[in-house]
Amino acid sequence: MLYLDHAATTPLRPEAIAAMAPWLGTEFGNTSGSHAVSRRAKNALEEARERVAAMLGAQPGEIVFTGGGTEADNLALVGRTALDGGVVTTSVEHDAVRATAHFLERLGRPVTVVGVDSHGVVDPERVLAAVTAGTRVVSVMTVNNETGAVQPIADLQARLGARGVAFHTDAVQAVNSQDVAGTADLISFSAHKFGGPQGVGLLYVRSGVELEPLVHGGGQEMGRRSGTHNVAGILGMTAALEAASADRSRFVANAAETRQRFEAKLSDRGERTIPADLAAPHISHFRFEVPADTMLVRLDRLGLAVSAGSACQSGATTISHVLAAMGIAPEAARRSLRFSFGWTSTPEDGDRAAELVIAALEESR
Repeated sequence: MLYLDHAATTPLRPEAIAAMAPWLGTEFGNTSGSHAVSRRAKNALEEARERVAAMLGAQPGEIVFTGGGTEADNLALVGRTALDGGVVTTSVEHDAVRATAHFLERLGRPVTVVGVDSHGVVDPERVLAAVTAGTRVVSVMTVNNETGAVQPIADLQARLGARGVAFHTDAVQAVNSQDVAGTADLISFSAHKFGGPQGVGLLYVRSGVELEPLVHGGGQEMGRRSGTHNVAGILGMTAALEAASADRSRFVANAAETRQRFEAKLSDRGERTIPADLAAPHISHFRFEVPADTMLVRLDRLGLAVSAGSACQSGATTISHVLAAMGIAPEAARRSLRFSFGWTSTPEDGDRAAELVIAALEESR
C-alpha cells in the first residue's frame, strides 16, 4: 500500500520508537511517586520538558503535556474563557477548535467566526475588526489540515499582541515544514503528525497567559492538566519533535518535489483547490470529475491510501466546512481529495500515486 495520508497520521520515527521502548517494558514508574522507580520517571519527564522548551525557545514551565492536539486546542480556548470572555476564530478551523467554540457558545460565551477568501486564507484586518473588549482569545490555525492553506500567523501575532489579546494557533499541521516557535501565545501540537505516537500532544503557554484547567485532580502539569503522565508517549513525542526539527529542510525540499511531480502528471486530469504557493509543501488538494467516495474505493483497491478531507470527519455525509467556507459548490466539493506527504515519502511516490489516480479515473471511461 502506498500511503499518502500523512496529514491524518504519519508513521513513527525510529527515534520515537527507541525513546519509548524502555517505558513500554522495564520502566513503568508514576511520576507523582516518591521512590526511586517514580523518580526515574519524573526525571525523564522533566528532561523531556526541558528538551521541548529548548526547541521552542521557551521556558520549561511554558510546556504543558496533553493527550493530543484536540485536548491542547480545548485547553487553550476553554481555559481562556472558562470564567468569562469570548473567542474570535475562523470558518476553516479544525473541528477541535470549531466544536470547542460551539460548546462555549452554548455556555453563553460570545463567539465570532471570521470568514476566509476563496483560497481559504483569512484577512488579518477582519480578525482585528472582530476583536472586542471582551475577547479573551483569538484562534487561527497555522496550516489548514485539508487544503494546506497557510495563514498569516506572524502578522496576527504582532498585531494582536499590541492589542493585549491572547493569540492561539493550532500548529498541528505546520510542525514538519515550519518553525512555529514564538508564533503565538498558545500553540497546539500533536505528536502523531510529525512521527510521534498517537494520543499525546502539548500546549505551549506563554508565561503570563492565564488558563483555567479542563481536567481537575492531582494537579499535575503545574495545575494545568491533572492526570497520570503518559511517560512513554511524551518521550516518544520529544524524540520525534527533535528529529522532525533536524529534518525540516530536507522534508520541505522533498515534499515540494514529490508534490510537484505528482501534480505535473495530473495537470490535465484535475484541478488544484488552491495555488501551490499558498499551501504547505506536504498537502495537495485536488478536484476530479469523479466523486471522491468512488475514487477512494478505487484507489484503496489499487493500493493508494488517501482521504477526502480531515480524518476526523471520515464517514461524514455533509461536505467539508472548509471547502464550503471557501465558496466551493457542494458538487465540486464532493469531487475533492487530499493527498498528503510525510517524512517517509519520496519523489517516486508522487509519480506512482499520479499513475494510480489516472488508472482510477480511467475506470470511468
